[in-house]
Amino acid sequence: MFALTLGQMQHIPAVIACTRVVYLGADNTVFTARSMDWKSEMPTNLWVFPRGVERNGIAGPNSIAWTSKYGSVIASGFDAGTADGMNERGLVANLLYLVESEYVTPTKNDPRKPLSISLWAQYFLDNYATVTEAVQAMRQEPFYVVTTMTPDGKPGQLHLSISDATGDSAIFEYVDGKLQIHHNRNYQVMTNSPIYEQQLALNDYWEQIGGLTMLPGTNRAADRFVRASFYIKAIPQTSDINEATASVFSVIRNVSVPRGISTPGEPNISSTLWRTVADHKNKRYFFESTRTPNVFWVNMSDLNFTKGAATMKLTLTDGAVYAGNVAAKFQPTKPFAFLPSVK
Repeated sequence: MFALTLGQMQHIPAVIACTRVVYLGADNTVFTARSMDWKSEMPTNLWVFPRGVERNGIAGPNSIAWTSKYGSVIASGFDAGTADGMNERGLVANLLYLVESEYVTPTKNDPRKPLSISLWAQYFLDNYATVTEAVQAMRQEPFYVVTTMTPDGKPGQLHLSISDATGDSAIFEYVDGKLQIHHNRNYQVMTNSPIYEQQLALNDYWEQIGGLTMLPGTNRAADRFVRASFYIKAIPQTSDINEATASVFSVIRNVSVPRGISTPGEPNISSTLWRTVADHKNKRYFFESTRTPNVFWVNMSDLNFTKGAATMKLTLTDGAVYAGNVAAKFQPTKPFAFLPSVK
């Protein structure tokens, strides 16, 4: 692992922000939390997808195709792609911004098939139960991601994290046109810039200082990474689900960015719009909008993931306020159309 100087750390670019953190408690208590930070309002609804959905990578005539093995609950971005979610086996996928992303330039007769970035997270939720299973499959690179502009006109530059009910984690990034896979149970935190290898180097620097001495306090991605890394290990490592849930929420709120904030000279620092917390052990998916006063959740045991079941939607964009378990409030709805990518 290489080291960064303080001067290099000061020049890491500020980007559209998000944070993801995994909590490892006692008795197989595992949570994954993330904040969704975006420069403009991002219409987001919750969706339930059953097993047996036939999908296409919508990135050209040779796009990868598959049939979903697992049902999932997801948070959409603009109802044009899966930004976050958990499947019925407890695998969680989170998409975060990474401005340094450089995607694949395919070769002639490339054996890999293209996949639109809007389906990247959904592909994992549809196909894999564990991180190890997913990593083994991705080392063969059955597809490459094709990016596109977001519906609000921003470059679709993203990296992906997954975590499972065992507490295992993996990070997937496209750097210099090549897929980079970071797989380790200790990779509990991911933010935005820089690339993940450099995030780990930054964290090594701050661990030498010690979080009880000083922690960086800005809303820059590197600072959020350090704070999240310290706090997720400092909070009680408990099997008490209520205490663990509250503790994990406190960490992801700590690394959130206040609504409406404007940072001079750093126009891409973005406000937190919503947060999710996934309880892998109890298959419970929490959602918190920064516009509403309540946290609510979905008990996945109350959902119908059977092949042929209806796609269900919980509409959040109409201003409705929810509390408690909302599984019964989803309504049958025609699935949204994933955003296609053009090679």
